[in-house]
Amino acid sequence: MSPIRRALLSVSDKTGLVEFATDLADLGVDLISTGGTARTLSEAGLKVTDISSWTGFPEIMDGRVKTLHPKVHGGLLAVRANPDHQAAMQENDIGAIDLLAVNLYPFEQTLAGGGTYEDLVENIDIGGPAMTRAAAKNHNDVTTIVDPADYSAVIGEMRTHAGSTLQPTRTRLAAKAFARTAAYDSIVSTWLLGEAGEGLGTSRSLGGTLIQTLRYGENPHQSAGFYRTGEIREGVATARQLQGKELSYNNINDTDAAFECVSEFDPADYAACVIVKHANPCGVATAETALEAYRLALRCDPVSAFGGIVAFNRPIDEATAEVVCDVFTEVIIAPGVSEAAQAVFAAKKNLRLLTTEGLADPDQPGIAFKTVAGGFLAQSRDNGRVHADDLKVVTKRHPSVQEMADMLFAFRVAKHVKSNAIIYAKDGATVGVGAGQMSRIDSSRVAAHKARDAADAAGIAETLTTGSVVASDAFFPFADGLLQAASAGATAIIQPGGSMRDDDVIAAADEKGLAMIFTGMRHFRH
Repeated sequence: MSPIRRALLSVSDKTGLVEFATDLADLGVDLISTGGTARTLSEAGLKVTDISSWTGFPEIMDGRVKTLHPKVHGGLLAVRANPDHQAAMQENDIGAIDLLAVNLYPFEQTLAGGGTYEDLVENIDIGGPAMTRAAAKNHNDVTTIVDPADYSAVIGEMRTHAGSTLQPTRTRLAAKAFARTAAYDSIVSTWLLGEAGEGLGTSRSLGGTLIQTLRYGENPHQSAGFYRTGEIREGVATARQLQGKELSYNNINDTDAAFECVSEFDPADYAACVIVKHANPCGVATAETALEAYRLALRCDPVSAFGGIVAFNRPIDEATAEVVCDVFTEVIIAPGVSEAAQAVFAAKKNLRLLTTEGLADPDQPGIAFKTVAGGFLAQSRDNGRVHADDLKVVTKRHPSVQEMADMLFAFRVAKHVKSNAIIYAKDGATVGVGAGQMSRIDSSRVAAHKARDAADAAGIAETLTTGSVVASDAFFPFADGLLQAASAGATAIIQPGGSMRDDDVIAAADEKGLAMIFTGMRHFRH
């Protein structure tokens, strides 16, 4: 364990910088620095050598070239126990650099802030990643820090071990450094692919920054973490948690599902509420108020709603909060909450309450990933949406205005329900949801069965599916699923179409006097 004698500090995030540099100086470490970092340290009264003085070469090209120099990279990469490396250092007047603290140009922040193309290009760091990778490669001899959160631990270890850091610490920090540069490059690459209109690209990487180490994954024997990528999108990753325990893996997954679904409904048109259980909506409704939307969503499946996730597309008021608190709920997420509503929720200490700045844009493009053995799948986000002008009436009977509105609503919900998905809806609310069954006829039966149970729970004599419409996320391969819907009391059906037996299905609909429309768009969700 050799003591750290020289450190190079070059950071865009100045958090804790002066305190860290002061502690290093107190431990007898010489400081080298660049640009704004050097000015900050000098103004704090610290003795610091500017990088240009160290290399004997000026910063040029507006600072694009300043640390790309043999005296920097030689000082970082030289293996201290290698006689040839030591001889090269002596011959070329290269001093060892034992600690590197770097955080990269704020590309992510510039992207999030809507920076111009030129601004973004200039915020692609070159020297920072190069130094970071060099130091991390040589972690047997060099301590690499890319996160100000690690300053205090490094200083503590140096004080305990006569100015040195331990090998396990250097290895851990090196892993963190390589992960940081990989994530950074991934964000830059993703942006450039978008600018070039290249879609997925021939190479695709995924990087992120840890938001939270989770207690476990889907099950207690699985480890898990929550990471933020560079995507600019409202949702659970950017939400502010106002109260409650830490979110679990399943909480995060379900909250994302609920928020993405509720974001389909424009708050300027109506209030919307989505209740999710095990990543599937078990109740979705639109209404004049958030309170009425919640009541209608809850009516669809009050049993499954217990312990579920609730999302709203409008801020939550006190009256809504009071009713929501009558049912055990794990997480509530909305674009705002009134002070009075927050006071109501505060009585439920374990309830996790999240607020966002707005809704997720359902039209926004993006990339979705899924791991498989030995690789991963990537696809564009399902941002497809159908409108009235996209629809084709294929039956003799045309749908009524209300049926058309309900079919568009139901098909929008079907996009967020696991396949095979069957949605019964009436008056802007789901009345039966069949999700994730191996056959579409089974999904139809499950949805109808749940609708009957919901009617019983609400004390309604007639099943909720009477006079409803049905949405299917994919075509009906046979007429049996359609006939099941008709027997449940549905009057109109929306589906993508495209089956070899479409004519048979259309004939069955005509025979039952149903209206049916084709969307031409499928919404499988696996």
